[in-house]
Amino acid sequence: MNAQELYEARTKRVRDVIALALPDRIPVTASIEFFSARYCGYTQEQLMYEPDILWDAYLRTTLDFAPDIVRNPFPALLLGRLLDVLDYRQMQWPGRQLAAHLPFQFVEGEYMSAREYDHFLSDPTDFMIRAYWPRIAGSLKGFGKLAPSEDFLEYMDLGAFAMLADAEVQSALEALVKAAREAERIGVYSRLFAKKLKEEGFPSLGGGKSYAPFDILADYLRGTKGVMLDMYRRPESLLKACEKILPLAIRKGVSSARKTGTKYVFMPLHKGLDGFMSPEQFKRFYWPTLRDSIVGLIAEGFTPYVFWEGDCTSRLPHIKDIPPGKAVYRFEATDMMKAKDILGERICIWGNVPVSILATGTPADVRAYCKKLIDHAGKDGGLIVDASAGVNDAKVENLRAMFDFTKEYGACGR
Repeated sequence: MNAQELYEARTKRVRDVIALALPDRIPVTASIEFFSARYCGYTQEQLMYEPDILWDAYLRTTLDFAPDIVRNPFPALLLGRLLDVLDYRQMQWPGRQLAAHLPFQFVEGEYMSAREYDHFLSDPTDFMIRAYWPRIAGSLKGFGKLAPSEDFLEYMDLGAFAMLADAEVQSALEALVKAAREAERIGVYSRLFAKKLKEEGFPSLGGGKSYAPFDILADYLRGTKGVMLDMYRRPESLLKACEKILPLAIRKGVSSARKTGTKYVFMPLHKGLDGFMSPEQFKRFYWPTLRDSIVGLIAEGFTPYVFWEGDCTSRLPHIKDIPPGKAVYRFEATDMMKAKDILGERICIWGNVPVSILATGTPADVRAYCKKLIDHAGKDGGLIVDASAGVNDAKVENLRAMFDFTKEYGACGR
């Protein structure tokens, strides 16, 4: 087939399996972001700073392994200059705080104190600009000097603009303009690469992204310790904050997907794990607003691509309650056989060849796991084969075994 025919075949294959229709074969893909650097002889620092190298590494790796759907790497990886401009504090990345060959790492912290719930609930935008931004970006610390938004409510109080003359405020504004230009540069590369992928016959997941409202609080604002204590000490404030974030999370998913021209919205989940909160806490604090986010994105015409990181096996009976054939659940460590048994008639499942096997096993080990996965979880379709997480450390021969075996063995109706 030529590139256009390959694009149409892959697009149909993925759409069919998500819609719970029987595809011609089970699709296969992988998160090859930093793997592509090692595969092509580059450092991970180069991928984050040099767009031509990122383009070359990712395109070559994509062409060699030929996944059925590809995650556009530019929004997730070409971040080095943007992080530098912001003096960003919530991440460590290769070539700066980390060695050039290491992947970036998130730095969690309590960036919103418990006593600041009232500020956040009364005006989230004001809190984010005047309190949160100065804490996570050294270049934006001047915004902590801005007056509250209510100081601009009436026209005679135009003196409130005098604060903009402060040197630190002006420096923050200049940094924001530089960051905007860098973000636009990333967007240009992202759109061009999506076009190139299509020309080569590959559909793209694009750059749509959102989160569970609880995770926005837990990951970025309160931190793991803070939000865990909140479930016991201030549950009503926590629930109100999740409800406040809900429409913002939906809007973020919709706007980011529309900007990149994709129908998929990636939703990585972190704190809804079996080992973090009890089933009762999951049903009270986590699932209601996550479900509303998923359903809200579906109502807007998008396909949520929900990545349940960690083990969420006990959550399976609860998370099936979404419109059938409209979303996909990717699982990292959840029991895929149980996931198929419980979700199979409603939701396509995605995953989960262990990265431990891909990194330390043999091709025979990979093929054995893929066979077990396909035989049960891939029965009658409804499965996309992938690694359990990013394949940064996978052996090349093992990753190739995952792709080749799935394409050969995963033909439906064999």
